[in-house]
Amino acid sequence: MVTAALPSAPHLPRDLLEAGLAMTDNRIDIAERLLKARLKRDPDDPRALRMLAEVAARIGRLHDSELLLRHALEVAPGFHSARANLAMVLGRAGRPAEALPLLDALFEAEGEALGHLNLKAATLGRLGSFEEAIAIYRRVLDEAPNQPRLWLSYGHMLKTIGRLDEGIAAYREAIAVRPALGEAWFSLANLKTVKFTDPDVATMEALLGGSDLSDEDRFHLEFALGKAFHDRRQPEPAFAHFQLGNALRRKMIAYEPERITRRVDRCIATFTAERLQRPGPDPCLARDPIFVVGMPRAGSTLVEQILSSHSMVEGTSELADMPALAREFGRYPEDYGALEPAALRRIGEEYLRRTAVQRRSDRPLFIDKLPNNWLFVPLIHLALPNGTIIDARRHPLSCCFSNFRQHFARGQGFSYDLADLGRYYADYVRLMAHVDAVLPGKVHRVIYERMVEDPEAEIRRLLDHVGLPFEQSCLEYWKTERAVRTPSSEQVRQPIFRQGTEEWQPYEPFLGPLKQALGPTLDHYPAAPPLQ
Repeated sequence: MVTAALPSAPHLPRDLLEAGLAMTDNRIDIAERLLKARLKRDPDDPRALRMLAEVAARIGRLHDSELLLRHALEVAPGFHSARANLAMVLGRAGRPAEALPLLDALFEAEGEALGHLNLKAATLGRLGSFEEAIAIYRRVLDEAPNQPRLWLSYGHMLKTIGRLDEGIAAYREAIAVRPALGEAWFSLANLKTVKFTDPDVATMEALLGGSDLSDEDRFHLEFALGKAFHDRRQPEPAFAHFQLGNALRRKMIAYEPERITRRVDRCIATFTAERLQRPGPDPCLARDPIFVVGMPRAGSTLVEQILSSHSMVEGTSELADMPALAREFGRYPEDYGALEPAALRRIGEEYLRRTAVQRRSDRPLFIDKLPNNWLFVPLIHLALPNGTIIDARRHPLSCCFSNFRQHFARGQGFSYDLADLGRYYADYVRLMAHVDAVLPGKVHRVIYERMVEDPEAEIRRLLDHVGLPFEQSCLEYWKTERAVRTPSSEQVRQPIFRQGTEEWQPYEPFLGPLKQALGPTLDHYPAAPPLQ
């Protein structure tokens, strides 16, 4: 068993060095092939296990990454880099509470290293301990101010709790330290309320004209420049930058639209009316969670802000617990057609246990606004039949183009190609139409355009569905002070505006692939096409 420090990079075997170089160049397929070959010869090589875990994490296979890292720590308990990676993976997987003991062990073994403090602050942020996280960032930056990525993380945390001016200043500090840090430019753009100056635009264009930019910096700058020209109402150059940024990002991810289509097919076949209308004896009857599902950029953050302005509802965040549980209890959806009632009850209870770490008040209801939970609505109903489900929906061209303009930190692989976007939106509508057919009235739909036209009527309908009395604070939701971790954080701190329903229209000449992929889903909006 290896317990001493592991060899440094110059002493790595040739195949591991080549795998590392491939990962640096984002040639994930080559790195994966080299690492799997290495592990076939030596299944207990902790360095190869850690590197393959990083490959798995990069392509979204967090469960595989966790297993590989745990194996690495079994054979090499002193491999602290693997321990740090495991803490990071658990945080990304929505289990930050499990990451904290790992971080404590790192601090005990290696002291308060910069990277470990950064990881602890990020973990605390995921747990909702924003002030504590901010204090760590501030302390580290006071000691080591020339850390552009720390300024970036600090800015993210300040933005989350609404300290916007300080967040902007932090992003500007990151740029001052490293002007080519594309993510800092995009973070400014992502605030929605920031307008780039002529010198800003000139600087970004000059950076893109250079040859030494990484692909990551380049696509972030493309998205930021797209936002700059969008704000100037110049759709042609704006779209050109959005398209370049998306194309570059799309090459870096392994997304297969057919997998979602097939999964929706299997969900429809598995979750029949008979199956969904008999959750089984002795289910988990808690009504605490309110699930807000749908497409990203469809108004889910607005719905969350309205509901969390009510005295009986707590807003949390986009929680990854239901998808994680779906993976842990079997193949989703195939194994859920005959899953025992006791297992469904355990899923409900385990979901409540895991999400409890996100709750900060004694309000009886809380919101989980992970949009991608639309795929797990049948399981949510079976595991938590008294839970509330809200579907936030927005015009398909408006919603999909808003996604195309947005770079997501991780996940949402469908959002970097117009055809992929249209297909994903159509699959989402198709599954929700099936749920409506077999469980009439279970899901309450909030149509964004109707909310804009008549907020009070729509808010009253929403509260009625949740079973809550009307409160004026819900109508004045922008006055509610709370942490908001999504790209819409600043938009929900102001009254509803009509602009969001019309922003796509100047770009319609460029949206042909999106319209084609949407097909009849576009024609029937806000209803769904007839089920086949």
